[in-house]
Amino acid sequence: MTLTRREFTRLSALGIAASVAPSLPAQSSSTKTGYAIIGLGRIADHFMAGILNTSNSRVAALVSGHRDKAERIAAQYGVPSESIYSYEKFDEIAKNKDVQAVYVALPNSMHAEYTIRAAKAGKHVLCEKPMSTSVADAEAMIAACKAANVKLMIAYRCHYEPTNLKAVQLIRSGAIGQVQAIESAFGFPIAAGEWRLNKNLSGGGPLVDVGIYALNACRYLTGEEPAHISAFASVIDHDGRFNTVEENVSWTMKFPSGIVASCNTTYGALMGGYFRVHGPKGWVAADPAFNYDGNRLLASFDGKQLDEPNPARDPYQFTAQADHFSHCIQYGLEPKTPGEEGLRDMRYIAEIYRSAGLTLG
Repeated sequence: MTLTRREFTRLSALGIAASVAPSLPAQSSSTKTGYAIIGLGRIADHFMAGILNTSNSRVAALVSGHRDKAERIAAQYGVPSESIYSYEKFDEIAKNKDVQAVYVALPNSMHAEYTIRAAKAGKHVLCEKPMSTSVADAEAMIAACKAANVKLMIAYRCHYEPTNLKAVQLIRSGAIGQVQAIESAFGFPIAAGEWRLNKNLSGGGPLVDVGIYALNACRYLTGEEPAHISAFASVIDHDGRFNTVEENVSWTMKFPSGIVASCNTTYGALMGGYFRVHGPKGWVAADPAFNYDGNRLLASFDGKQLDEPNPARDPYQFTAQADHFSHCIQYGLEPKTPGEEGLRDMRYIAEIYRSAGLTLG
């Protein structure tokens, strides 16, 4: 499904756009990868702030339906006026030699369109998750980037986050023995009026928004792909918020090794994002695991007790993402989280929805 620019402009006016940050120094270096930021909402604000802490990336262009807002942000990041684009004139970015990559920070239903248009313009693409609102769109995004010989990376920031990385390292080292079971969950009570409650824009409810963290975590924690999925969905609060999307989803996954994962996501309750991995020698957990900052590693094995909070503050995860993708662009490397990683999650999400009697997109 696609979201019209008129719908997106209306949503931006309702408060999706990020608050204006203090004035920041201009960035300029021919050695830095220049990013065009497509969509100036909340998550784009985190990403642009993260770019400032890199040595290899800069904000080079902005794409927005609100010229006045874009001009304010351009002044903060040293973006020239001629590098501000409307959605209608986005394709002109092909002529901008200062832009090597784009960051797609739009509502989910717009990810495919602007990834494909960016690829046709010859720009590398860093796209927010979920990658798309359908498996077919995810496949088309990958095909377009391959055809244009540009890189496609999906913004799975936890793949670059120290708490998650150390949990994976402990599991791979055999510290807790052969993994037997995993629990993971992420959710929050959503406010009425959020664009995520409109399936035409989001593609689904909490599963595509925050449940994807639990799904993806089970995959990188085990290093396996699920062989069987079973799921249930429900709506408990019949207050008008969940007319088009689910409120709750619970699912289990069995992996080829026999590991079983139990996952939950919700828009109806406060469900802090966490995971806990069990083995015969102990356990490893992160609680919280998926926050922008404040993540905490917990573990018990071989008589040891670990409690390691990560003191790094937001937007450090976005800095790591930009740094990694720019490095890949500059040195011709494959991103750690390419389009194929996002496609796999889209296929599993579609399977979870099918099992629960729902549809994706």
